[in-house]
Amino acid sequence: MGTAKIFLVDDHRIFREGLKNLIEFEDVGTIVGEASNGQEFLDKMDAQEIDLVLMDISMPILNGIETTIKALHQNPDLKIVALSMHGDDEYYYKMIEAGAKGFLLKDSGIKEIEHAIRTVINGDSYFSNELLRRIITNINKPEQNSVIKEHNISKRELEVLKEICNGLTNDEIAEKLFISAQTVKGHRSSLLAKNNCRNSASLVMFAIKNKLVEL
Repeated sequence: MGTAKIFLVDDHRIFREGLKNLIEFEDVGTIVGEASNGQEFLDKMDAQEIDLVLMDISMPILNGIETTIKALHQNPDLKIVALSMHGDDEYYYKMIEAGAKGFLLKDSGIKEIEHAIRTVINGDSYFSNELLRRIITNINKPEQNSVIKEHNISKRELEVLKEICNGLTNDEIAEKLFISAQTVKGHRSSLLAKNNCRNSASLVMFAIKNKLVEL
C-alpha cells in the first residue's frame, strides 16, 4: 500500500503537512506532490505519475469541482477523492458529476483514510459513513419517475436505497422496514445489479447523481 502515489490539493499548508506526515508515517502511500489550489495542481499534474488525488472542495483561484472537471479532461483515468468539511454537503452532487470517486471527511482517522485510498485505487467508490448519515433523503418526487422506470426500481427497492443512503446496515434496514435482513440483502444485490454499481458507496453516488436523494 505504501507504493500508492498520492497528490494533495488543499489551500491550508498545515493541513497538507499533517496529512502528508500521517499518510507516509503509516505507510499508506507516498505523497508525490502538493498544491494549494486547483490551478497549481493542473500545472503540476503531468510532471509525475499519480495514482490518486486528495482534493479539497473549497479553494481559492480554482475550486475542487472545476479542478476535477479539468483534470479528468486531461487524464480520464485519474482517481480523485474529495476532502470534505462539515458544511460541504451542497457540493457533493457537483463533485460526483465532475467525476470524483470518493468523499473523505478532513477529520477522518488514518484507518478510514487508508480504506478510502485502497478502495478507490482498486476501482470502487468510497463514501464516509459519517457523511452518509448526514444525507437528507427524498425519494418520492414525480421528476424521479423516469429514472426509477428506466432502471426498473421497485417501491421496496427505493425504500431500501433510501436507508442505504442514510448509512444503515442490512440489519438496521430490516428492523426499520419490518422485513428480514436476508430480504434486505436481496434488494441491495438487485439494486447493485440494476444500476451497474459495485458497492453501497456507488449506489449512493448513483442516487445523488440521478437526484433520487437530496442533500
